[in-house]
Amino acid sequence: MLGEYRIEGRRASDIAASVERGVGLGALEPGQLLPPMRELAGLLGVNPNTVAAAYRTLRERGVIETDGRRGSRVRPRPATTARGSIRVEAPAGVRDVGKGNPDPALLPPLGEAFAEVARRYAERPGMYGEAPVDEEFARLARAAFDADGVPDGPIGVTSGSLDAVERVLAVHLRPGDAVAVEDPGWGSLLDLVPALGLRPVPIAVDDEGPLPEAVERAIRTDGARAVIVTDRAQNPTGACVTEARAGELRRVLAAHPGVLLIEDDHGHGIVAQPLHPLAGITDHWVLIRSVAKAYGPDLRIAAFTGDAETVDRVLGRQRLGPGWVSRLLQGAVVHLWDAEAVDPAVVARSYGKRRDGLVRALARRGVEAHGRSGMNVWVPVPDETGAVAALVASGWAVAPGARFRMEAGPAVRLTVSGLAVADIEPLADAVAGVVGPVVARSYG
Repeated sequence: MLGEYRIEGRRASDIAASVERGVGLGALEPGQLLPPMRELAGLLGVNPNTVAAAYRTLRERGVIETDGRRGSRVRPRPATTARGSIRVEAPAGVRDVGKGNPDPALLPPLGEAFAEVARRYAERPGMYGEAPVDEEFARLARAAFDADGVPDGPIGVTSGSLDAVERVLAVHLRPGDAVAVEDPGWGSLLDLVPALGLRPVPIAVDDEGPLPEAVERAIRTDGARAVIVTDRAQNPTGACVTEARAGELRRVLAAHPGVLLIEDDHGHGIVAQPLHPLAGITDHWVLIRSVAKAYGPDLRIAAFTGDAETVDRVLGRQRLGPGWVSRLLQGAVVHLWDAEAVDPAVVARSYGKRRDGLVRALARRGVEAHGRSGMNVWVPVPDETGAVAALVASGWAVAPGARFRMEAGPAVRLTVSGLAVADIEPLADAVAGVVGPVVARSYG
């Protein structure tokens, strides 16, 4: 069962450490079956309760998983190589449309905002013991949530959307729990879930968001205890949850009030489509908005709201770690909001002109492409590796779809933020030359 590796120890902590050491060395491989508790207790000469305690510790640490009579197995290893490393570095002379960054020309200047918060800091420096959320930040964030029909709830601040997602999952779930994630979906999230010792369950997506039947199946059949939904500008497909789809998803979630709902309004500040939140339909929920896409990725700020218990748990755990997100950064964002430094309609129009232009240009060439909102276009391909290599040879570096998918079919992601209108036709020619006309199908 274990080959040449011998589990050792007399105490539960020693037995657990021995198993974990074997996993770390590669002597115990993912999926490998561990001895039944009574059998291992006999081999070690200890009480079966001692082995049971060791296995419980290993489950809580995400090292093993137990499936009833099938026994305990070593879990698949958490991601150690991020999906972000599955990229193509653009050689000299090759245009890069794969990095997913916003257009720097659409980001606001930050000098005035930081000068103002520095002036205020000189008058009254921030100290320990102050409220973790700036009062004006909370007021403006809450007003924006209210304007979009997000249910009432307290405001929290994290260092970006992924930080918020991680903290919310951590305060509600335990290693081994299943989490429903969009497929294709945000690559960093697909890495994060298994890294937390959680089990990702893929849910198919179309242009209007997650498929209701896929969400229902993930909850009912796969036992998902949390569902993560991107409301607008979904990365990588550009999907945007419509009013009709939101209604269908609410009906599914209403039948499972114990499921944790996490919404990421990824397109806040850069899309024209209205928000149709699902928030409030389950007992525990959060809705997250990062400033990264509209104001700049290095402003590591995300506002979130949710049910009072969840927000309190997250802020409480945050106090034991970093304590709070810099109130200097919060103040800078407040200044940008007050000054209306970003006009979402202008930004949405700029991205939309390029994105829609590329989708239409590909359609004229018989190539299926998706991109209802945001800055990305998703193009299914028959051979992902071949398509990526051929596009580089044609002068364009794109993002391989493998960064963003679990069970969904092969594809490439094109980011339009670095394109000029004059680039659209040449890029469409290159993609069509590589992909050729394809039969329309769903992402999966």
